[in-house]
Amino acid sequence: MLPIVAGVATAVAWAISVLASARASRVTGAPQTVAGVMVVGTVLILPVALVATPLPPALADPVGTVFLAALAGAANVGGLLLTYAAYRVGAVGIIATIGSTEGAIAAAISVVAGQTLAPGSGFVLALVAVGVALAAASGGGEREDDVVIGRARSLRAAGLATCAAGLFGLGLFMTGHVAGTLPPAWVVLPSRVVGVVAVAAPLFILGRFRVVRSVLPLVLLTGLVEVVGFSTYSVGARADIAMTSVLASMFAPIAAIAAFVLFRERLAPRQALGIALVVIGIATLGLLAGT
Repeated sequence: MLPIVAGVATAVAWAISVLASARASRVTGAPQTVAGVMVVGTVLILPVALVATPLPPALADPVGTVFLAALAGAANVGGLLLTYAAYRVGAVGIIATIGSTEGAIAAAISVVAGQTLAPGSGFVLALVAVGVALAAASGGGEREDDVVIGRARSLRAAGLATCAAGLFGLGLFMTGHVAGTLPPAWVVLPSRVVGVVAVAAPLFILGRFRVVRSVLPLVLLTGLVEVVGFSTYSVGARADIAMTSVLASMFAPIAAIAAFVLFRERLAPRQALGIALVVIGIATLGLLAGT
């Protein structure tokens, strides 16, 4: 029951994050949105990490483990910068779907690193790749708030989202090596701190850390649900990583449906088919990993 609850909670939290950050980044800019989200996340998670769940005294290599978590955090921050930039020019449903392939990318990286996947995983990874190609290459003519998204903008957004998914997958692969030894708060904290140091601090020094007041609630909400989502994912993954991953990946179709309703996004039939193939592929890959 715990992995189911955690997976569903993660999917809902990440879907809310997608919708809120998409709106915020379009108004105030991708770097400013990332900076605000990282500051909020650090304020929320730092007391929990230092006071409620400090590093275990018996941790074999605390410096090396935290450093690896920080590298994973840097990949996550880079992915967010690219994703939020993509939200400024493309359709939320397509970008979220491409981003949700991070788990499949992490699986592919693990194969390169020498890990053996479950039988049939190679075919499923190919299915996901076909889905991404359909969703990305069929762009041009999407509508959002009755405004047509041109093919050049659509392809640019897909390219940014694909690069972001690669960074997310790399970060997820590295996180997998530390999640079993670190408390959930310490899995989440490094990316927030990296974001504050690498993004928020430079913007503040340059006098460019300005968040438009109208989207400040969206930035605060994104920072909150990002922390909640990663925390619930970490808790669920400790009990059943396959089930938690499958359910968590459903944030993409949830966000796509919500964007259809809230932002009046309209996608081409081939893009909808691509989204369906990605969702089916990711779900199948998670189930295969649990067998």
